[in-house]
Amino acid sequence: MSALRRKKTTEREDLPPQEVQEKPKHFKEQFDDEEVQLVFRKHPVVMRKGLIFSSLALLVGVLPALVKPVYTVFFGGLLAGIILAAAVMFPYWVKWYFSVYIMTTHRFIQQTRSLLQVNVVDISLEQIQMINYQIVGLEETMLGFGTIIVQTYAGDLVIHDVHHPAKVQKKMVHVLRDLGIHPTQRPYTNE
Repeated sequence: MSALRRKKTTEREDLPPQEVQEKPKHFKEQFDDEEVQLVFRKHPVVMRKGLIFSSLALLVGVLPALVKPVYTVFFGGLLAGIILAAAVMFPYWVKWYFSVYIMTTHRFIQQTRSLLQVNVVDISLEQIQMINYQIVGLEETMLGFGTIIVQTYAGDLVIHDVHHPAKVQKKMVHVLRDLGIHPTQRPYTNE
């Protein structure tokens, strides 16, 4: 052990337990010995259905102004439509915002959360065989989203509607390489 490392270790041991700085955790399930390498989420296009429904709610709010064309009815209906549109859009936004994909030094985690449901998929980085991406069609090409396929020994994890899938796939592969995980060297052992 080097002298500098020994000095840091003894300094840390001399401190009372409340003064020892713990690493900040980026998510609730993070282990103490792992660091977050990459965090990404889906493209905002996944909220398109909510955007359409909230636009219809906004339109419903101003419909009473067709019956009685007065400014107070129009602006009152517009305010009611905005509140209704926000209420309709909220669950779609929650599902998009709280659905994240996290790559740490030990595992790949998919957390999908909505108002009434939580799903977590936890894959060890050692299980990952291959990471591929697909961009299919005009919409995905123009808006810059696609699908990432994480192939593991247990099966495939398909992540649809990822923002800039080529960049995310490249970052994921670089994280694996930086950690010394090379899928071509596994699962076979020389016996």
